[in-house]
Amino acid sequence: MVRSLPTPIRRSRFPDGNATGRRGGSSPARRCRSMVEFDIEVSEGCRWLKVILDDDDVRTERGALYRMSGDIEMDVPLPSPRAMFVSMFSDESVVRPRYVGTGELYLDSTFGGYHIFDVQQGERWILEHRCFWASEGEVKLAIHRAWIWTSYWAGEGLLWYKTALVGEGKVVLSVDGPVEEIELNNERIVLDGGFAVARTSGITMRLKRPARSFLSHWLSGQKLSCVYEGTGRLFICAVPYWRQRLQKSKEADSLAYG
Repeated sequence: MVRSLPTPIRRSRFPDGNATGRRGGSSPARRCRSMVEFDIEVSEGCRWLKVILDDDDVRTERGALYRMSGDIEMDVPLPSPRAMFVSMFSDESVVRPRYVGTGELYLDSTFGGYHIFDVQQGERWILEHRCFWASEGEVKLAIHRAWIWTSYWAGEGLLWYKTALVGEGKVVLSVDGPVEEIELNNERIVLDGGFAVARTSGITMRLKRPARSFLSHWLSGQKLSCVYEGTGRLFICAVPYWRQRLQKSKEADSLAYG
């Protein structure tokens, strides 16, 4: 039995840009080659991603498929031995299914949202945990390992692996709310908590106390902050959609009270 999508449905199409209104800078030649279109559909406070394929391929997060129609085949490219080794020490998925052909895909809905942007040739993007949702086939998935001390102080042990992206094409990120892009030019920005979504490889991340002395740090009540510095682009998501905030608050309460 096929489930019907709730109505009414509002569609937001961003074939060459992102879901927050800022359009990406892809070249005309790149747009001609692209046969993948990402649509964000909204209904009843939920958002989901519709993918339109025209003799092309797309990679998605593991287990994200809701339904598909048309002449589309799914396969799962086997990761490299290094990636399989990484999967033993990380809960970041290294196995992502690929869909090839012509037709439509619908991915699972969320109270959060999505951010669509272009990866340019020569760029390398580093994504935060569980932010990857879908990408064109020309975008290659790789692995990035954070510094040992950063991993340790972040509570991730000594091995902290993240998804990295290289190549050229559109990428969809799974986010809690609207995304803001910040461009750094040999500059530094300090963020409290996990507000960062993705960054280019020219920006490094480390953890440090916002105050110089331990006493000031203890009296301020401020936890360790994330320091991003260098040159490149940084995506942050500071304000979640209100339904997403309520859902996360409910999940936190359930864990707190068993």
